[in-house]
Amino acid sequence: MPLTVIISSHHHYGMHNRPVAWLFSEPDMSVQQRNNVNIVGDGPATLIFAHGFGCDQHMWRFMAPHFAERFKVILFDLVGSGDSDVSAWYPHKYASLKGYASDLLELVDEFAGNGPVVHVGHSVSCMIAVLAELQSPGRFDGHIMVGPSPHYLNDGDYVGGFTRADIDSLLETLESNYLGWSSTMAPTLMGASDRPELGEELASSFCRTNAEIARQFARVTFLSDHRADVAKLKSKTLIMQSSDDLVVPVQVGE
Repeated sequence: MPLTVIISSHHHYGMHNRPVAWLFSEPDMSVQQRNNVNIVGDGPATLIFAHGFGCDQHMWRFMAPHFAERFKVILFDLVGSGDSDVSAWYPHKYASLKGYASDLLELVDEFAGNGPVVHVGHSVSCMIAVLAELQSPGRFDGHIMVGPSPHYLNDGDYVGGFTRADIDSLLETLESNYLGWSSTMAPTLMGASDRPELGEELASSFCRTNAEIARQFARVTFLSDHRADVAKLKSKTLIMQSSDDLVVPVQVGE
């Protein structure tokens, strides 16, 4: 298979200063390897747990085992996160959430079987699942969305939570000092001042994420507008919204 390789000398893989070669065609690898797929439990229905920005499947470790007693539970890492295969990532495919949605559909086709499939998503993974549903109508029997947002920018009467200046400042900080941003923002985003270990865990998760991929993923996440896509969703959907979310105002869930 012919490959086009781009060498980037000014970015880095993980936190190490060395050139990165991005492959502009899919490597010959399995979905399991690409997304570090893990399956636990068994049952007539399948639950797919999908993590949010800067996290990985480890975030579901306290919840997933309870559902595995009754369902097949699929855990995975978005490409560029956790223990996914970073060689499967390249800028063009993941320049929008549609690239992640295509990955999700491949995962469903390979591992979910013929029974009912429910997607349990946090944060940006909720919108990834919406796009996957629109690409393949009826493939999901339901969605559980934890802290979803179709659009993070304020727009007229719509309260997304951020101005464009807010997002631009956030992205500039990510570009100039990703590690510093991760260490500073994680405890604030977690919002559990009485349990500092949770903020430390989130900061550690951010810092394990490939910085170059995280920066592009942040742009794709915070600048996208999927309000029209959400309006087309037909599957049954449960929205779980925090009453005190720094990133997603209550109005968004409502």
